[in-house]
Amino acid sequence: MKTFKNLTFILLATSLFSCSSSKKEEIAKMSIQVKAKNDLLQRESPVKFTLNNPTDTSFDSIQLYYANKYLGSSKTNQIAAKLVAPLGKNQLKAEIYSAGEKYTIAQEIVLHNNKPPKIYTYKIKNKYPHDNLAFTQGLEFFKDTLYEGTGRNGFSSLRKVDYKTGKVVKKIELDKRYFGEGISILNDKVYQLTWHAGQGFIYDVNQLKKLGTFKYGTSKEGWGLCNDGENFYKSDGTAKIWKLDGKTLEELSYIQPVTHKSLSTRLNELEWVDGKIYANTWQKDGIAIINPENGAIEGLIDLRGLKKENGNAAQLNNEDLVLNGIAFNKKSNTLFVTGKHWDTLFEIEIEER
Repeated sequence: MKTFKNLTFILLATSLFSCSSSKKEEIAKMSIQVKAKNDLLQRESPVKFTLNNPTDTSFDSIQLYYANKYLGSSKTNQIAAKLVAPLGKNQLKAEIYSAGEKYTIAQEIVLHNNKPPKIYTYKIKNKYPHDNLAFTQGLEFFKDTLYEGTGRNGFSSLRKVDYKTGKVVKKIELDKRYFGEGISILNDKVYQLTWHAGQGFIYDVNQLKKLGTFKYGTSKEGWGLCNDGENFYKSDGTAKIWKLDGKTLEELSYIQPVTHKSLSTRLNELEWVDGKIYANTWQKDGIAIINPENGAIEGLIDLRGLKKENGNAAQLNNEDLVLNGIAFNKKSNTLFVTGKHWDTLFEIEIEER
């Protein structure tokens, strides 16, 4: 009798396990269909989520989450909602409840801004000499002195520049192991990124004396850097701009810059201008104006044609010798831009098209 009971238990357990495994396999075949106007997910626009159920598996209810934020629940296969934040690529997750068990399926979706960016053009106000040997990576003003970080292994440097003459007032060179990237100045210190080394350098702003280093966190590369007077913002070549603690350089959070229909990547040189992040896009002739709170790209500055204004324009055919370098001069309230190996630093005024 004891043997019979044990056998019954084993058969029952095997049967339950088989049912559970079968249910899990059926639910794994499910997916979430997202239907929105013009097939674009935009902030605050109505969205209908439909659970595709190819095996017609029974379930009791579903709960839907976007970026771990609860959207709603239903006992049918449809949920209507509006997505507000965060912008960019995030996880859409459905928790499916059936016979007291919970199953999860997930996929990634991209939430765009609900307004197209304003388009701006430029007017050249002044032209100044620029060292055409400089592979410009970072540019920033501090007390009317221009600071510039340059790149490439064996040629990377940090410089203080008299922007009106182009003369390099002081320069330190990085070890040839390092490929210098973006720079930013906060609390009388210059912070300089490196590309692949996973760390940045800290210098005294006056003498450019090296004071220390800092490590990257989740972000693996260093591209552009700027600050809002308290915290830093760092691009890493992906769709993310990281917010860093101004004292510890710890990564606190990130935004993902988006327009009303696209997700931006390869954002390079960064500059903080009147509460917004201005960003070059690698190998593009323009600057994105980004809301640092949510990543919405609110404006695009069209700088096509600026490259040919260089005195050495005919030599700038290489795809690497592109626009890169944004510096805002608070004294003149104007923007200064240049590029890699450009012989000219341009002071420009921005106008809405």
